[in-house]
Amino acid sequence: MEYETLAVLAGLPEDPFGAVGLPIYAVAAYGFKTLEEGQERFATGEGYVYARQKDPTTRALEERLKALEEALDAVALATGQAATFAALLALLRPGDEVVAAKGLFGQTIGLFNQVLAPWGVRVRYVDPAPEAVREALTERTRLVFVEIVANPALLVPDLEALATLAEERGVALVVDNTFGAAGALAKPLRWGAHAVVQSLTKWASGHGSVLGGAALSRETELWGRFPQFLEPDLKGQVPWEALGPRCFPERVRTLGLSLAGMALSPFNAYLLFQGLETVALRVRRMSETALRLAEALRGHPKVKALRYPWLPDDPAYPHARKYLAAGGGIFTLDLGSLEAASRFLRTIRLLKAPNVGDARTLLVHPWTTTHSRLKEEARLEAGVTPGLVRVSVGLEDAGDLEALFREALAAV
Repeated sequence: MEYETLAVLAGLPEDPFGAVGLPIYAVAAYGFKTLEEGQERFATGEGYVYARQKDPTTRALEERLKALEEALDAVALATGQAATFAALLALLRPGDEVVAAKGLFGQTIGLFNQVLAPWGVRVRYVDPAPEAVREALTERTRLVFVEIVANPALLVPDLEALATLAEERGVALVVDNTFGAAGALAKPLRWGAHAVVQSLTKWASGHGSVLGGAALSRETELWGRFPQFLEPDLKGQVPWEALGPRCFPERVRTLGLSLAGMALSPFNAYLLFQGLETVALRVRRMSETALRLAEALRGHPKVKALRYPWLPDDPAYPHARKYLAAGGGIFTLDLGSLEAASRFLRTIRLLKAPNVGDARTLLVHPWTTTHSRLKEEARLEAGVTPGLVRVSVGLEDAGDLEALFREALAAV
C-alpha cells in the first residue's frame, strides 16, 4: 500500500467495543490470571506486563511507524534524544569508535562529546562523503552516524554509497531521519541504513505540543558481528541466536525503556498516532511553499546566501533528488551579520521558536540558540554563521508568508 494509505490504516488494533480509532491505555501495570501466565510473559516478553516496557497504545504507534518506514520493528521512546541515546547504548561499548558527520544537530554532538566520550567512546567527525568516511574507519569503529538532512547546513549524504561501505566494513549505518518526516520525505532503511532514529516531536506530531522519538531497524545479518548480541543476557539467552535481527530493537527496548525509563506516555503516543495520519499531506504542502519562498527570496539584495535542497544550484540537490520525495519544509537565510539577523527576527511577524515541522512557520537563530554551546569553530563547521536564520515552513498561505518575509527584509 502507498504511504498515505498506511498512515491512516496501519497499526489500528482490533477493539472489543468496536472503537474506530486508537484507545488510550492509561494504566501502569497489566495483570495476569495465573502464575504460569505471568511467568511466560516475563520470560518471553510477549504480552503486556508494565507500561514502562510497552503498552497497547504505544505499540500501535510502533506498528504504524514500522509500516511507514519499511522497518523490521520500531521502538517508541519519550523523545528523539532518548531514541538516539538508546540506539547508541545498544550498539556501543567502552573502547568503541564512531565516525560521525560534521555539522550534526548541536544536542547530538553534546550527547557524543559530553556523555559517550567520558564513557570511553571515541567520536571522529568527518565530512560524510564516502571517501572521507572510509579513511576515518578503524578496527574499533562500530557505527557511522549521519543525518538525512544536516541541521541546519541542509546537506544530504549519499546514503547508498555509505550503506555499501558500511556493509563492506561490518559497521552499522545509523541515520537520524528526523528531517525525513517519519518516512514521508525519506526512507533511509530502503537505501541500506541498518538503523534509524528520529524525533517524532517534529513532522510526525505536526502541532508542536507533544514530545516523542523512535528507533527503527531493518532485516540484517550485521548484528551477528556485534559482541553484545553474541553473549548470554540476563535470561541466559544469546540474543542473536534467540531473536535474530530483532535483537537490536529488543536491546533498545531493554536499555532505553526497561532499565533507563525513557518511556513514552500513552497520551503522547495517541497524539502522535493521529499526527501521522496527515504527515504526508503536510510535508507536500510545506515543500511546495518552501520552494516558492526559496525561489522568491534567494535573489533578494538583503539575502547574502540561501540554502534549500530542491534548488538545482544547491550543493545538496543531486542527493536530495535521489533520496528525498520532495524538497522538505526547511530553508536557511544568511543575512550576513548578527545585527542583520537580530533586526530581521525582531521585525518579522512570525513565531520564533527552536522547533521544526510545526503547522506554523517557525524561525530560529542557530548561532545563539540550538548551536550556542558549541565552540565557534564547531559552529562554523556545522554551517552555522552569525547571520544565519533557519526557517521551518508551516501551513500558512504562501503569498502571505512571502509578503511577511519581504516586509522584514526591508527593515534589515
